[in-house]
Amino acid sequence: MWDFRASGCRRLGAAGSLAVAVGGWAAGTLPVRGGWGLWEPRGSALTVAGALLAYLGLTLLVAAWWRYGVLLARGVRDGVLTTLAWWTAPLLLAPPLYSADVYSYIAQGAMVLEGHDVYGGGPAVLGPDELGRDAAASVGGHWTDTPAPYGPVFLVLAQLVVKATGGEIVPAVLGMRVLAVGALALIVWAVRGLGGGPGGRDGALWLAALNPLLLIHVVGGMHNDGLMIGLMLGGVLLAVRGRWVLGSVLVGLAMMVKSPAVVALLFIGVMIARRDGGARGVAKGLVLPGAVAGAVAAGATVLAGTGFGWVRTQSVAGTIHTALSVSSDLGLGLGLLFGDDPDPVKGVVQQLGLLVAVVVILALAWRAWRGRLDPVLGLGLSLVALVALSPMVQPWYLLWGTAVVAAAAWRSRAGQVLMVLSAALVYETAPSGRTPWYGFVVAGVVAALGLWWMRRESWGAAETAPVALGGAADRTAR
Repeated sequence: MWDFRASGCRRLGAAGSLAVAVGGWAAGTLPVRGGWGLWEPRGSALTVAGALLAYLGLTLLVAAWWRYGVLLARGVRDGVLTTLAWWTAPLLLAPPLYSADVYSYIAQGAMVLEGHDVYGGGPAVLGPDELGRDAAASVGGHWTDTPAPYGPVFLVLAQLVVKATGGEIVPAVLGMRVLAVGALALIVWAVRGLGGGPGGRDGALWLAALNPLLLIHVVGGMHNDGLMIGLMLGGVLLAVRGRWVLGSVLVGLAMMVKSPAVVALLFIGVMIARRDGGARGVAKGLVLPGAVAGAVAAGATVLAGTGFGWVRTQSVAGTIHTALSVSSDLGLGLGLLFGDDPDPVKGVVQQLGLLVAVVVILALAWRAWRGRLDPVLGLGLSLVALVALSPMVQPWYLLWGTAVVAAAAWRSRAGQVLMVLSAALVYETAPSGRTPWYGFVVAGVVAALGLWWMRRESWGAAETAPVALGGAADRTAR
């Protein structure tokens, strides 16, 4: 019988994480070549068995995480960092899981070392005698000829990993996982520092770091979103503590991993404007964080030597259709309905979606400046809105806003909704990195069950209301 205490959740989640890792050795995102006989296809029967084991393990992990969160919401005290170590450890030596993006990262680092323009072409430019050739062979079809949409800070880190490992698949992947664990440590530090609102740090860490969506896609899949989130949250923490210059530096570095971190500068500006007051404070908040981060971005680009091509490649992701993007789906549907070529209509709808996201973000910033919304919570909600209205959406993009909301108000209604979405979206992608139709079905069922559960069990929205309505003063008085 399952032990419903926190210790039982810890063991159950660890068993689930172990099952995901073991299943991944047969059904993960295995390289086409260069797996050293360790990470290689084992036959269709073993692949199916591995996938089933991984799905079972994922379900155990989600169930343990869900129950653990309920216990924390009810006031149970437990060693969340110990639980995080238990759940993370089995994934550390696993092959890439749920995504082939790490092969792109390795190949792009090799492109920099070999003197290729990483913003002018994709991993396919690597020759048979160049570093990263095995990684390039394993890059997903959409990304083989796609320029890097990442900033120079991340490319330098990828370059260092390739240089240290010679571009060999197994050690290079493990090197990228070290970066992912470092990103997880940054997230933990920042979330603990920000406090999590009512309910405290344990619950905030539960939603931000113990989140199965983060474990499988940042630790298991090594997505660089984790590094962006960690640097961005660290910058926000420093700004909350009054060290906004250093905070803006960290956000500038986060932007040079992935550009959505730029939204944090607006809310750091709100903190400055509220602290200093008057027209001078507003002007300072609007200009100075962006100036500091812009200087960091320019300096990092010059020092990296990769050029400013990242400015023009920010839109490349929008050319790849993902079913989770509402604006892309709507645009495609309207385009097929009203013409033979859906792309022009789709492009217009995608741009409208981004425009609506900007309006929402500005409205949240206005509320934060007026003292009606905690600036950190406003940032989290802004990132959620940006993801929801973006032309390309991947499941792990939800983590951008989830980690920030967790750090500000994990027990809020928004925190509960993000919990349900996180539990659902882990099923959207198979361990192999593919997105099968049944993944969307399972995700829909989990989301429906989660929303039904939310109607029955509230985590005390009244208790968290001061965070949403009056917490801004607490964030800016330090």
